[in-house]
Amino acid sequence: MSRVRPSRWLLALPMALLALATIYPLVFTANVAMKTRREYILDRFSLADAVRWDNIATAWNTVDMARYLANSVGTVTAAVVLLLLFGSMAGFALSQLRFRGSSVLFLGCLAALFVPFQVIMVPLNRIMADAGLVDTYPGLVLAYVAQFLPFTIFLMTSYYRTIPTEIVDAARIDGNSVYGVYRRIMLPLGAPALLSVGILNALFCWNDVLIALLLMPSAEHRTLMVGVTSLRGQYSADIPTFASGVLIAAIPVLVVYLFLQRQIADGVAAGSTKG
Repeated sequence: MSRVRPSRWLLALPMALLALATIYPLVFTANVAMKTRREYILDRFSLADAVRWDNIATAWNTVDMARYLANSVGTVTAAVVLLLLFGSMAGFALSQLRFRGSSVLFLGCLAALFVPFQVIMVPLNRIMADAGLVDTYPGLVLAYVAQFLPFTIFLMTSYYRTIPTEIVDAARIDGNSVYGVYRRIMLPLGAPALLSVGILNALFCWNDVLIALLLMPSAEHRTLMVGVTSLRGQYSADIPTFASGVLIAAIPVLVVYLFLQRQIADGVAAGSTKG
């Protein structure tokens, strides 16, 4: 027992520091959101004198948060549905179907994971402008699908490779087509991975600022995260109101994480399964 306890402390101490570093920004933001502008200027690190909701109401009404929230919910939902559909189909094909070039396609998806968005943002904007998709919701949804599809394919392929090929072969012998195998066998078996990958993609799309800011220039089409950035002016800034906007945008993510944290962890681990 004397040998086990020090090793546990060596593991627990870094994890505690990591948890503190993760929680502190949220606590600091919530504390700043409760302050008046004068309190923040005098001492930004002190505790708020009282719990106030005025800044949250101001942030909600100043930049039409309700519209931006609806825009984010709509675009994120559509993008996640398409990502799960295309990602599960591609994962099934790359893991269970035998065809020439499947390994090259999978390696191409892996290579796409290492390409940052800043490298492709200019040609993407040009393509979207030529197609008439700039400042449209379908254009933003397609951009999200293009950006996060390699990640989805990678995780779904890794998960489907853990399913024995004998199951697929038996379904084909029973008379199922390729689509029948996908719909009747692979989709039910892949439900845990689909849930995990869907949650991760929803978080990625929800927290995005760069893609939405590039493709949605008009104010009425902004997403919630882009709308929050507009609370901070160019020459002056009401930091408590800005912190309130950040808190509003973070609440849906926190709710999703608190209720589905196990599925999120499983989604991260799905890509490390044997392939």
